[in-house]
Amino acid sequence: MTITLSQQDHQDLLDESQRLSQSDDTESCDVIVPYPEQLGQGSTREIQLREGMVLEIANYRLHQEVVIEVPERAHPLEFEFSVVREYPRQRMGSDLEDYFFSGSGTAARKFCQYLAGTEVLDVSFHLEPTVFCNWMGDRLMKAPLCVQQLVRATHQGRHTQSMPMPLAMRTTVQQILQCPYGGLTQQIYLESKVWELIALHLEQMLHGYGDRDASRIKPDDLERLHHAKEILRNQLSDPPSLNSLARQVGLNEFILKQGFRSVFGTTVFGCLHHYRMEQAKELLADGGFYVSEVARKVGFINRGHFAAAFRKKFGTNPKAYAQAIQQQSE
Repeated sequence: MTITLSQQDHQDLLDESQRLSQSDDTESCDVIVPYPEQLGQGSTREIQLREGMVLEIANYRLHQEVVIEVPERAHPLEFEFSVVREYPRQRMGSDLEDYFFSGSGTAARKFCQYLAGTEVLDVSFHLEPTVFCNWMGDRLMKAPLCVQQLVRATHQGRHTQSMPMPLAMRTTVQQILQCPYGGLTQQIYLESKVWELIALHLEQMLHGYGDRDASRIKPDDLERLHHAKEILRNQLSDPPSLNSLARQVGLNEFILKQGFRSVFGTTVFGCLHHYRMEQAKELLADGGFYVSEVARKVGFINRGHFAAAFRKKFGTNPKAYAQAIQQQSE
């Protein structure tokens, strides 16, 4: 059964869950709210580090399929790190080692879809533009344009991107999760880790992460990585597991995953997903298949999950895309 909620509906469920748990201390800077039992099991934690800076830790498992409709809205700067994002029936779904960030500005309307059984452990933080600008100070005006564009007016579309998560970032995220302090010390410690993550992100933006590491890959390993990429391209409907793929090309899992991030700028699962979407686009343009058939051919069990992924990738529903291509050819 799929539950479809507006963003406000979802927030109302969280507020009600907080009320029922008697965790309604509105004066607290650190609030833990049980995840709504109608949707899953776990909790969300919100820590206000200072005015305009909020850290969130989500740790839950869904027992219902959930679709959340998020309207167009003004958006702060946001960073999201998926420590765990396990999807049921998705054999390569644990290889999510990218992180997501967005600058401020207007966020477009979107649908977020989560499968029943999905396990989530996310660390994210939201930063009001004024806080980021005050932290940067005079450095912001002297910074390259890509950094300045992280802060946009509310009428401008926000800049978003996913990037590989280097070891230094993963270490910092784990330190956030394992913070040994409380009270004021906790706030100061966690805020320092947030700024550390932002600094590491700016380092990637300005100097690149993959380019430096790609030059260190052995020629034989590079050839094996390209072979692995071709295996994924040719087995979209039934891809091998990470362990199986690594064995097929003669690499260990660590080198396989690091190599994909360094050479191709994405994870193994990200590469597979890209090929799936591109193949789906070609099949839909061909006009000889129903949407459900295309979904199966590129490895999706559920048509709704495929439609959500296609919409997120290309900004339109697969059926609408196929109809538009057909009209152009008439």
